[in-house]
Amino acid sequence: MADVVLKNVSKVFQGGVVAVDEASIEVADREFLVLVGPSGCGKSTFLRMIAGLEDATSGEIYIDGRRVDDVAPKDRDIAMVFQNYALYPHMSVYENMAFGLKLRKYPKEEIKARVNDAAQILGIEELLDRKPKALSGGQRQRVAVGRAIVRKPKVFLFDEPLSNLDAKLRVQMRTEISKLHSRLQATMVYVTHDQIEAMTMGDRIVVLKDGLIQQVADPMTLYDSPVNRFVAGFIGSPAMNFIEAKVIKDGGLYLDEGTFRANVPIRVEKALEPHVDKDVIFGVRPEAIHEKISGEPGDHWVGIKTKVEVVEPMGNETIIYVTTGNTPIVARLITRRDIKPDSDIDLFLDMRRVQFFDPLDEKTIV
Repeated sequence: MADVVLKNVSKVFQGGVVAVDEASIEVADREFLVLVGPSGCGKSTFLRMIAGLEDATSGEIYIDGRRVDDVAPKDRDIAMVFQNYALYPHMSVYENMAFGLKLRKYPKEEIKARVNDAAQILGIEELLDRKPKALSGGQRQRVAVGRAIVRKPKVFLFDEPLSNLDAKLRVQMRTEISKLHSRLQATMVYVTHDQIEAMTMGDRIVVLKDGLIQQVADPMTLYDSPVNRFVAGFIGSPAMNFIEAKVIKDGGLYLDEGTFRANVPIRVEKALEPHVDKDVIFGVRPEAIHEKISGEPGDHWVGIKTKVEVVEPMGNETIIYVTTGNTPIVARLITRRDIKPDSDIDLFLDMRRVQFFDPLDEKTIV
């Protein structure tokens, strides 16, 4: 396997549209790196530049220590799995998987051995004689992955490979790809717009917005310590709640939202001192909001009165959409009780898990 290094790579399309802006990233040997972000953020362009399907406007790209900016895609020793599978409809599964090896003039016996090994890994041995039109979406995706495996490339590239599958099959396939990474000990770069896929699959995650890298970290660091409001809101489902409040000093430091007042956690008192008499944004995740707490509200818990707007029973939990004053809030409650829309409900915010953001530049206040 191999590492992948991008140094100050940019891609500017005709008309001055910047798809990727001065991106630098190192993908370690055998790492599973996920690129995630909303549609149009540049993640697929990022991947296509590694593959050589798009030329970088500037910057340097290295695979296994070799600079590949001017190297043709077929000579970069990578394999790419596309969103639309890209299978040849007139060929059987076996022929689709063997096609790349035939072009490289591998011996027939080696081709057969590689295809059979890949088919066994993916559990598609019984499909080798079928045509793609006779396969389900999940089976076609396995064939596309198998075609990449037989190449034994230095780097695997995945471009939103599960987006065409139904929800249940998507969960199953992301597990299969994670198991495949462990089995092959391969370097993999994976593009998705689904932050749940990113969180559950990646060793590290690159969060992109408008062609700019926002943060690169392991999943739990992104969740617990986002660098800005965008990362905080993008990672986690349901998304983090953002509440505007004024920092006031009245003996101690407080957050005044208008309908409730909260103690500023001790861990951020020093950081919020410069913001006295100014507005800040604090973020609280839906799972850090509770209907019941042990003991009385105090420094760690802040009680708020809310009105229920929408209820989503999930079986083991209930997601409720409420308002306090004019502020919309989403809460994830571990309860099965019947909560009615338009009812009033008292909730408690866990201030130990709150993040603070500057309203001007939206960076995290540490």
